Amino acid sequence: MPKFFTESQYIKDNKLKIVGEDVKHISKVLRMTPGESIIVCDGNGTDYDAVITEITKDQVCADIIRPYKCEAEPKVKVTLFQALPKQGKMEYIIQKNIELGLFEFVPVFTKRCVVKPSDKTERWQKVAESASKQSGRGIIPKVLDTITFEKAIELMLKSDLAIIPYECEDKCSLKDVLKKENPNSVSIMIGPEGGFDISEIEYAVEKGIKTVSLGKRILRTETASLAVLPVLMYEYDL
Repeated sequence: MPKFFTESQYIKDNKLKIVGEDVKHISKVLRMTPGESIIVCDGNGTDYDAVITEITKDQVCADIIRPYKCEAEPKVKVTLFQALPKQGKMEYIIQKNIELGLFEFVPVFTKRCVVKPSDKTERWQKVAESASKQSGRGIIPKVLDTITFEKAIELMLKSDLAIIPYECEDKCSLKDVLKKENPNSVSIMIGPEGGFDISEIEYAVEKGIKTVSLGKRILRTETASLAVLPVLMYEYDL
């Protein structure tokens, strides 16, 4: 059954409406008509089984059949701090991590990034929304504006667990760290193609961030987070 998002202000008295780009998708692409069933999420973790009652140029109206908690949201909130990769990789990273259950995405500009910060937040947010719909999420994870490495470390420290996968770490594995922790929130930072500068790692460790090994193989920047998130899901039964 197709799933769409709406805002809480459009849900009232067992009725709801959908506005924006989804109206065209429902009417022109899916060619849905009144009487057909849809799932609508309020973006705060509640889903609604609903039946379309009216479709106009600007909105889709529906009657609510039943509300229920979306079961697709992980118990632990995972935020990914991703160093800016080369062109063409960021959308893939956002899409796949949100499908896996990511809570929030933060682009980071580090010393070895070859791509300069640019105003693509709105575009990346649309990728996040599309991935949320496709994977049946109960929220649309936020994509923040690009921030500095130092600011990223500051934000990471607000999580219960903050880690940086680092290819030169040979004493502490991801498995070792996860077995010792029972967090409600986790922050992960992934470096760019050239890796982190040693001064950045020293700064992060000094501030209290844990560096971890992901194994004996060096992963690409677009692969690393996709290796970490499923491990978190397994370990914490998400």
